[in-house]
Amino acid sequence: MAGVQTVTVGSEDGEQRLDRWLKRQFPQITQGLIEKACRKGDIRVDGGRVKASTRVQPGQAVRIPPLPEGEAAPQAAKPRITRTDAEMIQSAVIWKDQHIIALNKPPGLPSQGGSGQGTRHVDGLAEALMFDYKERPMLVHRLDKDTSGVLLLARTPRVARRLADAFRHRAARKIYWALVAGVPQPLKGTIRYGLLKAGSRETGEKMRCIHPADVEKTEGAKRAQTEYAVLERLGSRAAWVALSPITGRTHQLRAHMAELGNPILGDGKYGGSGQENLGDGWGAGVGGAISRNMHLHARSLRLEHPVTGAMLELTAPLPDHMAQSWNLFGWRATDVPTDPFEDV
Repeated sequence: MAGVQTVTVGSEDGEQRLDRWLKRQFPQITQGLIEKACRKGDIRVDGGRVKASTRVQPGQAVRIPPLPEGEAAPQAAKPRITRTDAEMIQSAVIWKDQHIIALNKPPGLPSQGGSGQGTRHVDGLAEALMFDYKERPMLVHRLDKDTSGVLLLARTPRVARRLADAFRHRAARKIYWALVAGVPQPLKGTIRYGLLKAGSRETGEKMRCIHPADVEKTEGAKRAQTEYAVLERLGSRAAWVALSPITGRTHQLRAHMAELGNPILGDGKYGGSGQENLGDGWGAGVGGAISRNMHLHARSLRLEHPVTGAMLELTAPLPDHMAQSWNLFGWRATDVPTDPFEDV
């Protein structure tokens, strides 16, 4: 076995998952070894503990523990992507060129999977999106499992790095559509509650809202900002709301709307299942089939193309369950502005 070594991430290797980067550098290493070494703290990035799914950045120093030498260690058979899943993920493509692939992610399909979850998530199905390329495309951002809509993958590490920078520096305009319980007041505004992670993967990860004045003195809290605008109303019972996240925190839109007292319909995690309005906010249900699926959709994404410099504007049609709700209420996409925040 070789001794401990430190390897610097190259300029073309950024935005890759740590486990994939390691396997390219050291073909003999197994997934199990990587995950075990991460748990023990034997693999570190810039001195800090990491997970196998952590994304490395150019210039970072990766500490590598002693590794087995010789040929690649035997690995478990790679789960096979079924023809049905391959056709499903290919049918979700709404735009592509030689640099980027844009999907309309179906609700219920995770962006990434955890240990033992197989390949049925966007990242695991990316091999079916290689088309004429030798490498699988890479996720550059994520959507919650039950959130549908525009999701980007980069076809090369260089493009992945540039897209990640655009999201990090808030150079991308994302607009979501949601059906919420009740009608937010005022009809247009900005939510600035900070977010604090509560719970765990085992008990159920959830974000807790922190008053803006208390964020700095609350350990672990992060500032978050969401713009919202009511587009249509169903009396006082429900509303079609456009949401634009200025920051990109976990569950940000769901937690912010619940904090207003207007949870997203079908969101049991943040809205509960109550359907009545007792004066302290609405539940996440209005009854019937509408309450069975979360009504949150990444409707559009606008950003500068990282290679051509052209303005890229992507729009994803509503998933079936939301389209049915919109038809039921008589709402039409053509009746509302593409970007209701342009004058904000």
